Amino acid sequence: MRQAEHDPEGSAETVRAGELDVGVIDDGGGGVPLVLVHGGESDRTQYATLRSYLGPGIRAISYDQRDSGITVNPPVPYSLGDLADDLADLLDALGLERAHLLGTSFGGAVVQHTALRHPDRVASLVLIATTPSFALCPQQVGELFDMSHDDRQQAVKDFFVTPEGQAELHNRAAQTLAYRDQGKAGRRHDAARRHEVRDRLGEITAPALIVHGTADLLAPYSGALLMEERIPDARLRAIENGRHAIAMEFAEPIAGYIRDFLGVSVER
Repeated sequence: MRQAEHDPEGSAETVRAGELDVGVIDDGGGGVPLVLVHGGESDRTQYATLRSYLGPGIRAISYDQRDSGITVNPPVPYSLGDLADDLADLLDALGLERAHLLGTSFGGAVVQHTALRHPDRVASLVLIATTPSFALCPQQVGELFDMSHDDRQQAVKDFFVTPEGQAELHNRAAQTLAYRDQGKAGRRHDAARRHEVRDRLGEITAPALIVHGTADLLAPYSGALLMEERIPDARLRAIENGRHAIAMEFAEPIAGYIRDFLGVSVER
C-alpha cells in the first residue's frame, strides 16, 4: 500500500459556487471528471491516498463541504439537500454540465441526495462505505458524534481499519478527521441524523457502483445490499472483512474498480 500525505494547503484554491467560497483541489486536464465528496468528519484532503491510485484519464476534484476545510459559509443549519445543491453549484462554478460523483460515508449520502435532486448533472455514482439511511447506523455512530475531536480520533481506529491495516497505516486513517468547533460539528451531525432515502432509491437514474466492506461497523453492509437491490442500475463490489475506511486501506483495488466502472484505461 502506498500512503499519501494530506494534500498541502497550497494545492487548493477557493472558487465562488452559489453563495459560498468553496475550497477545491482540482487535478485539471481533460480526463473524465470525478468529484470526490468527503465524509462527515473529514475535508477535501481525505482522498490523498485514493487519488494517487486513480491514474491518468480521470480528473479528480475534491472540495470542502460546508463547515469543512477552507470553505466559507454562513453559520446556519442546513440539510443534505442543501449540500446536494451546493455540489450542483460547484459543478456550475467549474463549468461542468455533468460529472461522476464519488462519496464515502456522509459524502455518499450527499451524492445520493444530489442524484435525486439534480439527476441531469450526475453521470454516475460511486458509493463507498455509505448508507441510504442514518436509521440503519448503530448506536456507536451517535456516540462518536458526541465525543471531542481528540477522543474521536482515538476511538475510530478499530472502526476504520482492519488489524492488518492498523499495523500498516498506523494513525493515518484517524488523521483524516478534521477538527471542527462545536457549532460546525453540530450542524453537520444534525444533517446526518436526518438522512433517509430508502424509499427513494428507485428514483435514482444514474448507474451506481457500490463498494462496501463486509465488516463495516459504522455503515452496516445490509445498507449496501439494500442500495444494490433498489437502485435500478447498481452493482456491488464487496471488500471482504473491510471496515469503514476501505477507500484508504484498499485504495489500489478500489481505484481499479472505479476505472473499470468509468471505462477508463487501466494503463498508467
